[in-house]
Amino acid sequence: MSGSSSEDDGAGEYVFYRDRSDWKDIKPIPQDEDDPVVAIDYSPQFIDVFDYFRAIVNKGEKSKRALKLTQDAVKLNPANYSVWQYRREILKELNEDLQAELHFVRAIILKQPKNYQVWQHRRILVEWTDDPSQEKDITESAINQDAKNYHAWQHRQWVVKRFSLYEGELEFTEKLIDVDVRNNSAWNHRYFTINNSTGFSDDVIGTEIGFTLKNINKAKENESSWNYLRGLIFQSNNGLSRNKEITSFCENLYQGGNRSIFLLSLIIDMCKEQLDKDIKDPSYELSRGIELCEELANKLDCIRANYWNYLADSLRRLSGGGDVKDV
Repeated sequence: MSGSSSEDDGAGEYVFYRDRSDWKDIKPIPQDEDDPVVAIDYSPQFIDVFDYFRAIVNKGEKSKRALKLTQDAVKLNPANYSVWQYRREILKELNEDLQAELHFVRAIILKQPKNYQVWQHRRILVEWTDDPSQEKDITESAINQDAKNYHAWQHRQWVVKRFSLYEGELEFTEKLIDVDVRNNSAWNHRYFTINNSTGFSDDVIGTEIGFTLKNINKAKENESSWNYLRGLIFQSNNGLSRNKEITSFCENLYQGGNRSIFLLSLIIDMCKEQLDKDIKDPSYELSRGIELCEELANKLDCIRANYWNYLADSLRRLSGGGDVKDV
């Protein structure tokens, strides 16, 4: 990436900085590669731009022409932190139009949506302008390209929390989950939104449990929705086996022959909960939890057999029954 010419910058019409009359006062500074074993094959345009970039940084020049030079540099290598940092210094020094800069950065983000430095530059611009009005739109555009783009989600969560823009976020995640129920990023953002806005009241938990169980039915082996369900239960003081909606759902799945490791793991936790919360429910005795651990270790999830055997032994110790097996 850093060695190629900019395909959308009119490379065929490019005038080298060394041939521009308004740059005759600057002596370019070549990159000191210290006699590399294998030299990087930079394009002539890349060498020209960065030789002049090093020169203006060395000189400390913050001017309109220097700003244009940094624009050429970031188009050639949008991941170069030093260029972005110096560009910000110029923007501040010249009191440039930051809305124009946001527009410039948007174009780069939509072509390089997983470039951390561009997102970081945009965050700083939003902080300077105190204007988050465009951020949901640009993150949605990036997420539509890749629904699990970490940088876009990170930026969205920052701007939502920083400016309290929680309205519409649950609907946004619901739309994404409807398209791809396995989108862990959307599930994470849903939890983030509730946790930082309304909080997990009993009413919210009830609504979210219904939403989650509906989506578990769509993909019973989807770890994301099972983990979200666990998060809801963690926020509730009622416990796992006291929630009849969850227990009925899980038992119906189990009786129907479903043996998802996430389902069985949840039932095991319900069994362990009988001691932790002093609940007496014959459907969730420790012996059932031990049997499920053994089934997972020996048949359903052999790759993690050591873990399930360890958990079975832990349940035996809790029940006070028998010797602990060697793992």
